[in-house]
Amino acid sequence: MLYRLARLLGVQISPEDAAAAPEPVLAVLRALGVPVETGADVPEAWRKCRQDLWQRCCEPVMVAWEGRPAHLELRLAADRAGDTAECLLEPERGTPRQWTARLGDLPVQGAATVEGVRYLVKRLPLPSDLPGGYHRCMLSIGGRCWTSLVIAAPRRAYLPPAGRARAWGIFLPLYALRTRRSWAAADVTDLAALMRWVRRLGGELVGTLPLLAAYLDEPFDPSPYAPVSRLFWNEFYLDPARAPELGQCPAARELVNSPGFKEETARLREAPLVDYRRGMLLKRRVLQLLARCCAGDPARQAALQRWAEAHPAARDYARFRAAVEQRRAGWTRWPERMRRGELREEDYDPDAEHYHLYVQWLVHDQFRQLAAEARRRGPGLYLDFPLGVHRDGYDTWRWREAFALQAGCGAPPDQLNDQGQFWGFPPLHPEGVRRQGYRYFIDCLRHHLRHAGALRLDHVMSLHRLYWIPEGYAARQGVYVSYRAEEFYAVLCLESHRHRAVLVGEDLGVVPPYVRAAMARHKIYRMYILPFEFREVPRGGLKPVRARALAALNTHDMSPFAAFWRRQGREARRNLVMFLHRRGQLPLPGTGAAPVLRSCLRHLAAGRPRIVLVNLEDLWLETNPQNVPGDAGDYPNWRRKARRDLESFSGMPGILKVLRDIDKLRKRGN
Repeated sequence: MLYRLARLLGVQISPEDAAAAPEPVLAVLRALGVPVETGADVPEAWRKCRQDLWQRCCEPVMVAWEGRPAHLELRLAADRAGDTAECLLEPERGTPRQWTARLGDLPVQGAATVEGVRYLVKRLPLPSDLPGGYHRCMLSIGGRCWTSLVIAAPRRAYLPPAGRARAWGIFLPLYALRTRRSWAAADVTDLAALMRWVRRLGGELVGTLPLLAAYLDEPFDPSPYAPVSRLFWNEFYLDPARAPELGQCPAARELVNSPGFKEETARLREAPLVDYRRGMLLKRRVLQLLARCCAGDPARQAALQRWAEAHPAARDYARFRAAVEQRRAGWTRWPERMRRGELREEDYDPDAEHYHLYVQWLVHDQFRQLAAEARRRGPGLYLDFPLGVHRDGYDTWRWREAFALQAGCGAPPDQLNDQGQFWGFPPLHPEGVRRQGYRYFIDCLRHHLRHAGALRLDHVMSLHRLYWIPEGYAARQGVYVSYRAEEFYAVLCLESHRHRAVLVGEDLGVVPPYVRAAMARHKIYRMYILPFEFREVPRGGLKPVRARALAALNTHDMSPFAAFWRRQGREARRNLVMFLHRRGQLPLPGTGAAPVLRSCLRHLAAGRPRIVLVNLEDLWLETNPQNVPGDAGDYPNWRRKARRDLESFSGMPGILKVLRDIDKLRKRGN
C-alpha cells in the first residue's frame, strides 16, 4: 500500500524499496504534504489522495502544442457525465471566448470506480487556433467551477538562424576575472570589456556562473548555486562608478578617492582569492552614501519610485533583506508572523530597505545596458540558470508553496561517491508549482532570458525527476520524485522563442535515455564535455560531436585541461594524440598539454556542435579548478581568481592565435 501511495504521487520506488526502508519514503510523502506519520496512516492517505485525484475534474495545468489539437481531459462522475459545461477561455492577450459543451456528446476515454463512485474520462476540445501564451480556461458544471492554465507553446525551443548556427565564445566566472580597475572582484563594466574583446576576435558568447543575489554578511554563503533569489541580481557585481549619483555625491567621491580606500581596494584586487565579506562591506559603504544622495534628489527619487512601482517584488525583496540584516538570521529562525510572510515597519530598518531597493535599481539598469550591447551581435551572454536557491532565501520565504521545505536535493550513491550527495537546497514541489501556474518558474526564467542570448539549464534531468533527501536522513536514503516534464518544456519553449534565446541542458553523468530523447524532441542543446566523451580503448579517441550541442573541454566543476591531461595514463594519452593526428588536428604527434589542448579545441571548432565554449583559463594551462564538488575540505570554492588579468591575456599572442584559429574554423561552416 505504501508503494501504491508513493507511485500515485510520483515517488519513484519499487515495492521492495517500500518494504525495506519505509521511514524515508514516509518522510518524503510528508514533505509532499501527505499526513502519514506512521505506516498505519498509509491506507487512509491512499484512499484520500486517490479520491482527491478523481474528484478534481481537470488538471490545474495542461499543454497545447502548436499545430496539434488541444483538449482538456475531464474526470466526471458518471451521473454528471451527460451535463452541460459552460466554458470560458481567457487568453493571455485578446478577447475571451465563451461556449457551451454537451458532455454527453464527448467520447469516453477511460473509466474507474473510486470509493463506490463511477467516474468517466472524457476530452473537451479547445479552440484550434490558440495563440502562443498562458491562457486560463474555466469550466462550470452543475454549479461547480474549475480552472486550468493552458500553456500554448511551440514544440521546439528557439534555434538561431542558419547564418549564426556555429558560434563560439569563452567562459570565465565573473568573480575570477581580474582587471586593473576592479575592486574586490570584477563587475558589470569588466564583463562588458571582456565581451568587447571576445567580439573583436569574432566570438559571439561570453559565459559565466550565476550572478544572482547572495548572502555575503550574516548569513554568509557566496556559492552562485545557493542564491538568495533567482529573481534578483547580486549587487556585489554592480559598478558604483557608473551610478549617476556619484557625480552629485561629495561624500561618496571623497571616500572613493581617499588613500585608505584606495589602499584597501588595491589589497583586495591583488589578493589571489576573492574576499566577499570585505569586498561587499567596502562597496556597500559607497553604495549607502549614493543611496542617501538619491533620496535627497527629488528627480532621481521619483525615478526610483517609478521603477519600484513597475517591479513590485523589488520592494518586497528589499524589505526581506533589511529584515534579515536586522535579525542577523535567515527567515526560518524568525518569529512565526514574519515567517508567514508578514513584515511590519518595526521588523526592518527603513534605510536598509531603501539601500536594497536602490542597489537593485542600479544593478538592474546596468545588466539591462550590458544585455542590450551583447545582443547587437550574436547571442552575447551565456548565463547559468541554477537548479536551486538558498533554503533561508527570499524565494523560499515568499514562494513557500512552490517548495518542499522538509526535503533537500542531491544525488544517489554511485561509483564515485558511495554515500550519495546532499546539495542542501529544497526541491520544487511538483504540485505546488502547478497550483501556482508555474508563475515562480516563469518569473525566474524571464529574469535570465531578458539578458541572455543562451541559457544553461543546471541539472536538466530535474525537469523530469529529482533526487529528494528527506529532512534528517542521509543522502543514500533519498528517493527520486517525478515532475510534469511536458509542462516545464512548454514553458521553456515558449519563453525561449519570446526572448530569442538558445537553451542548453546540463545533461552530464548518468542521465536516463528518456531525458535526452525529450531534449532532442524539443531542440534543447545537449552538452559535449571532452572527459565524458573520451574513450580509453585501443585506437580510441573522442565520440562523435553532436550538432545540436555545446562543446567544451570541461566545466566549472571539473579540473582544467592541463590537470586532466596530467592524470591520464600513457595509453590514454597516446590514444587521444593519435586520434587527433589522424584527423589532421595534430600534425606532429606529441603528448605535451599545450599542443594537445590546441588540437582538441580545433577538433571541436571544426566539428558539428552549434556552440564551442573555451575555458579562458585553459589557454594558459591552469591546473586548479574553480569548484571541487562534495566535501572539498579547505579548498576555496567560488573564490579563486584567474592568474592573468584582462589587460595581460587580451594581448598575449598565443591566446590570440588559438581564438583566431577557432573563429576561422567556426566561420568556415556557416
